[in-house]
Amino acid sequence: MQGQSQQQAYDRGITIFSPDGRLYQVEYAREAVKRGTASVGLRTADGVVLAANRQVSSPLMERSSVEKIHKADDHVGVASAGHVADARQLVDLARRRAQGEQLRYGQDIGVETLTRSITDHIQEYTQTGGARPFGVALLVGGIDDGEPKLFETDPSGTDYEWKAAAIGGSRDAIQGYLEDHYREDLDVDGGIELAVSALSEPQDEVVEAEEVDVATITTDDESFASVSDDHLESILAEIDVEETDE
Repeated sequence: MQGQSQQQAYDRGITIFSPDGRLYQVEYAREAVKRGTASVGLRTADGVVLAANRQVSSPLMERSSVEKIHKADDHVGVASAGHVADARQLVDLARRRAQGEQLRYGQDIGVETLTRSITDHIQEYTQTGGARPFGVALLVGGIDDGEPKLFETDPSGTDYEWKAAAIGGSRDAIQGYLEDHYREDLDVDGGIELAVSALSEPQDEVVEAEEVDVATITTDDESFASVSDDHLESILAEIDVEETDE
């Protein structure tokens, strides 16, 4: 009985390590990320591609109200997986940090610097009494001094740099697909095709244009832009043709 009560104490207290060095609430936050719909980020030769599986629970729901990809600054985008409300708070933090950099120094914030600001904030919530960790993971992509950059944030407050990464549900299957098909010489259109194909992998059929949200940041103009449904439809048609040929 005493052992069970001690286990519950480790389970409830975010500031308490278990005897084997684990923070259970952080692990539960990672499980919340796994229950979210998937998002994918790719670093290509001429930009960054962010794609997210955007599921609408009812045909009466406005599709535009389901936000999975956000503009953090002109040259930075963020894709999320997990609790959308938590993601919105972190995106707002990123926007304020980017605006502060522009006002204070008159220059765009670095993608790595912005990511580190986000993860520093996340980390505070792993050691603050009366709080809980953020139940969301982010993919932060953008252009830094003309170079595409892509980072992932973890509920523990750790950040990782990637060439291509998946977060959220079915991560293992999607990440495996990316590892098999990713090439560093991909252009942005090739990156969009790979991202959509990767999101389609767990369900063995190509996703519909209304089920996915895609944005790019290119080195040409260093500007965040959402990919139109018409462009997505043409890419999905190409994927269908390629699968039919195979």
